[in-house]
Amino acid sequence: MPGTTALQPLPDSMRARRAVILDCDPGTDDAIALWLAMASPEVDLRLITVSGGNAGLGRTVDNACAVVGLAGAVVPLVPGAERPLLGGFRGDGAVHGADGLAGIGLPPGPPPVRAVAADAIRAVLREARPGSVTLVGIAPVTNLALALATEPALADRVAAAVLMAGAWGEGNWTPSAEFNAASDPEALAILLAAGIPVTLVTLELTAQALVTPARIAALRAAGGGACLRAACDIMAAVPPSRRMGGEGHPLHDPCAVAWLVRPELFHAAPAHASVDTGPGPARGRTHIDRWGRGGGAPNVTLAEALDADGFFALLGERLARLP
Repeated sequence: MPGTTALQPLPDSMRARRAVILDCDPGTDDAIALWLAMASPEVDLRLITVSGGNAGLGRTVDNACAVVGLAGAVVPLVPGAERPLLGGFRGDGAVHGADGLAGIGLPPGPPPVRAVAADAIRAVLREARPGSVTLVGIAPVTNLALALATEPALADRVAAAVLMAGAWGEGNWTPSAEFNAASDPEALAILLAAGIPVTLVTLELTAQALVTPARIAALRAAGGGACLRAACDIMAAVPPSRRMGGEGHPLHDPCAVAWLVRPELFHAAPAHASVDTGPGPARGRTHIDRWGRGGGAPNVTLAEALDADGFFALLGERLARLP
């Protein structure tokens, strides 16, 4: 399992590129995660799929298109599920605003591909070699679950899934559950049971990626173009988190991309994870056994600790490469 290391990071030219399908629901932190992926040569971004989540599907698709357009990237972007596998849609306007980007307007981007996300995911996987595609899920994982549940044989094409989902302690959407896991726990259960290597980036990890006024000022000082300026404006517009004592807010989703780009920034360990799909106040809670107390074999890599200064330095250096 990846962990803390004293080795110097490899230069970009020596790092292997990963073919990536990135599933998102922009969302303030999704926008920054997308820019980090598009600015990183380690990431061969084959497909972006979008679901409803932080805002409704129409808004998240428009936001994703705008983010891609501002970066000048050419990546297929496909709309997907507008609601979870069971139940109805619930957005998170309190954090992300009614428009999903905290009121920071971006120019419209190129239109999405006329297709369905689950179909597009399966098409990419069918053309891939076994164990060659990494799935990055920074939204409710409905699209990824639909793709794998309807053609389970394609799981052998997946190298790994990196999911920003869950918590081993308190939730941020309900007292028990993190937003992405709570939004579609059945979909998360499908991913955990799909037989693919899963890395979980939970609230405990993302709390260490704390956006503060000082860190935003340092990012602005990095220079860069419209993407970095927009990222700083978005971060500045997100309200401070009460969970963080009002000192700032966690930058959740870019942590999942950073795991691919700079794994040496993280400490991780094996764990067993399951998700509560029942009714009631525990719905969406991720039960994470870090010490083998429940007897279940490890089925995830759990990202536990982050070099936060290194993470924000990476963010500034990479986003400064974009237009």
